[in-house]
Amino acid sequence: MSTRDIPLTDNKLEVRIMYERIRNMREDKDLTQKQMADYLNIHQTTYSDYELGNLNIPIPALIHIADLFNTSVDYLIDRTDDVRSYPPQRVEK
Repeated sequence: MSTRDIPLTDNKLEVRIMYERIRNMREDKDLTQKQMADYLNIHQTTYSDYELGNLNIPIPALIHIADLFNTSVDYLIDRTDDVRSYPPQRVEK
């Protein structure tokens, strides 16, 4: 079976869950959209558009959000229900 034969899931549902998770985590930390925007060095309206699903969140921003909330990007984008972050990477010597 090739990857072309694998049916796609409903991306709208997955996107909605992703943005809900990010908004819920922000609200759980009592952070405003303005505070999140400042943390990401973007305008508040851009951050608002991220949460509304009007703009795709760049991968570097997702990484920063995951780090802030001590979770994984996989959790943010609904690839897992495990909220724990991954262990830090080992530095090879």
